Amino acid sequence: MLRRKPWGRSPDVPDPLDGGVEDRVRAVLSLGGVPYADLPDGVQQVRLRLLERAAKGQDAPRDVSAWAAVVASNLAMDWHRARRRQERLGERLASLRQEDSRDAADSRVLSLAVAQGLDELPGQQRQVVVLRFYADLPVRDIAAELGVPEGTVKSRLHTAVRLLRARLREQEVV
Repeated sequence: MLRRKPWGRSPDVPDPLDGGVEDRVRAVLSLGGVPYADLPDGVQQVRLRLLERAAKGQDAPRDVSAWAAVVASNLAMDWHRARRRQERLGERLASLRQEDSRDAADSRVLSLAVAQGLDELPGQQRQVVVLRFYADLPVRDIAAELGVPEGTVKSRLHTAVRLLRARLREQEVV
């Protein structure tokens, strides 16, 4: 079996993608659905694959035009796969943004309703709710700060939470 001489980029070896081959690559890419603006990149990708083949010391393809057309066809399929992947990713991100915006809106409504409910609580109940749930103090510390028994703090918390829960249900927030 005779081996063809490896080819490469040198002054005495012409560009393997001469005018006719380049036109064929463009046609295959275009018929494959690659947008006109992306055709030069596709041609460069085919040229790059030919140069990589030469850099690895592989023989030149028997029919460069046919080989380039197959590579261009594969590039067109890859382009479509990448576009579909991007579309699916965009759809998932859009759905996440919609969920986030709905969650954020629900959270804002709930926050406003709780704030209004706190305003309507008697002062001592509001005080223990704020200290317990917003300042994150344990019942023991709240009792010590207010100078009341722990049972009183628990009772006030229980009553305040019950009133807030009823108000939120009445307003159909929860």
